[in-house]
Amino acid sequence: MSQVESPIKIKIDTHYLEQQSDVAESKYLFSYTITIINLGDKNVTLKDRHWIITDANGKESEVKGPGVVGETPTITPNTAYQYSSGTVMETPVGFMRGFYGMEDDKGERFLATIPTFRLAVPGILQ
Repeated sequence: MSQVESPIKIKIDTHYLEQQSDVAESKYLFSYTITIINLGDKNVTLKDRHWIITDANGKESEVKGPGVVGETPTITPNTAYQYSSGTVMETPVGFMRGFYGMEDDKGERFLATIPTFRLAVPGILQ
């Protein structure tokens, strides 16, 4: 992996899916919408992802694989790509972080860091 500077900005919006969760079974569902913005001057293609999901008990799980939601989008300069996905946790609070493996139109690979974000049932944290 080369030392190409990442021109990527990532925004995250999260939601608790109360209707699909089952508190009695310690099953908390969350959705998240990711917006990936290419601030650079080259096309970039999202090749793969690596997520680390940590619940309030400290239990970590990792998700790795090609693309996102079945796609490997190419993002042109000064445009954005947005997708939604979700996760299930055993606790009402947790965190996600990770990175996307990206490639520019010259074949240079780089990582775009996904900042740590919190998933929490509304009102759980005072």
